Amino acid sequence: MAVTMNDVARAAGVSLKTVSNVLNNYEFIRPATRQKVLDAISELGYEANLTARSLRSGKSRMLGLVVSDLSVPYYAELASKLMTAAAARDYRVVVEQSSATRANELTALHGSLSQLTDGLLFTPLVLDADAVASARRGTKPLVMLGEHIDDPRFDLVTMKNVAAAKAMTAHLLAGGRRRIAVIGAVPADRSGSPGLRLAGYREALAEADVAFDPALIVPADWRRDGGASAVARLLEGGQPFDAVFGLNDALALGAMHELLIRGIKVPGDAAVAGFDDIDEARFSSPSLTTVAPGMNEIAERSVQLLIDRIEGTEKASGGVHMEAQFELRIRGSAPAPAGGSKVHP
Repeated sequence: MAVTMNDVARAAGVSLKTVSNVLNNYEFIRPATRQKVLDAISELGYEANLTARSLRSGKSRMLGLVVSDLSVPYYAELASKLMTAAAARDYRVVVEQSSATRANELTALHGSLSQLTDGLLFTPLVLDADAVASARRGTKPLVMLGEHIDDPRFDLVTMKNVAAAKAMTAHLLAGGRRRIAVIGAVPADRSGSPGLRLAGYREALAEADVAFDPALIVPADWRRDGGASAVARLLEGGQPFDAVFGLNDALALGAMHELLIRGIKVPGDAAVAGFDDIDEARFSSPSLTTVAPGMNEIAERSVQLLIDRIEGTEKASGGVHMEAQFELRIRGSAPAPAGGSKVHP
């Protein structure tokens, strides 16, 4: 027979209400009483009926997360950090992939994921702000991740794309590189990751009085094979370059692989840098110089902001916007010039 809350109450010598208060994290419980209840729960093997609890409280203690593709290393690592941050606050995360389609992004906003969860962490790539506002009107809290939608109506946690890309480009320039190819750019983009990072690159060139050459800007899918094919096109087109800046680490790793199999030394003939500081960056050969965009901070701040909205402790009526701090991870693929910044493991 299943263990009930009444069994726990009898074993702990407390009332049924006290057991309920402990299970629901009621703060005004004496530590000794709380421990007695927790010990009884452990000894009896009691498992809370989460469905019944959510019906009583109106809360599931579940957060939804929507990303385009979990096979992209950045999204996979961010999802893991978001789950860790949520678990530390006694919430769980349900993940859904949108495949960057309008239909899937809309479904995530008002479909079963929204019904099952108390709030949503959302990384849109297709919908605009008005479409999101229309789909979410009068529903549960929403925190945007990324930079596709930067609108005062929505809470947003993002990274310093322009400043970070500018800093990385300046690092390459300080190492004597003057023909820095950028792979993964989207020429028409202005407000998304590709456009913002390209803007940072251009700012660094201008400050160093280095001419911008559009021939060094190569569109590519943000995957390893995209980086490899972009470098192949540069080489086969006879376009000279002495550095490659991949707008994410997957692009940079693919680019470095293509350079090495063609006999081009990294960093001797061409430096390589990326963006995201995924775990794989430390273990490539040579290890990848990259931007660490504050993934831990993004996870912690976005989860806390969403929970504050759910629990009513965030009182701001308009959207709260936060930017995580970044750091350059200087490694073997684009080392620091003599006397420059330290090399990271």
